[in-house]
Amino acid sequence: MAVPEFPPFTRLLGVDVLHRTPERTEALLTVREELCNRRGVLHGGAVMALGDTLGGMTASISLPDGGRTATIESKTNFFAAVPQGDTVRAICMPLHRGRTTIVLETRITRGDGKLAAIVTQTQLIFERKE
Repeated sequence: MAVPEFPPFTRLLGVDVLHRTPERTEALLTVREELCNRRGVLHGGAVMALGDTLGGMTASISLPDGGRTATIESKTNFFAAVPQGDTVRAICMPLHRGRTTIVLETRITRGDGKLAAIVTQTQLIFERKE
């Protein structure tokens, strides 16, 4: 099976995609120094970027050729810090698929299994232009 080519930002984050279907995307992210805040834990922006990345992947995989999505709303709840050196697991699943939008939830857990964050977002579906 060919390894999919992901956008540069996804590679920059260091997202390791384990599974990707229209119903579930799962990935790992090692918490490197470059992704940490001054307290040595995963930066909130990196958490949000991980959630947004998986949401876009999950929303877009079921679209017809030429179909596109864009995030139009995103909310993150933070529950626990993730220290440098740990690896987070992110699992994204759709909550609702409509004709023009898809609502998704990404649960991000630490290496010890504790819930670190939940990212809920809405992706707009762009109609394919012929």
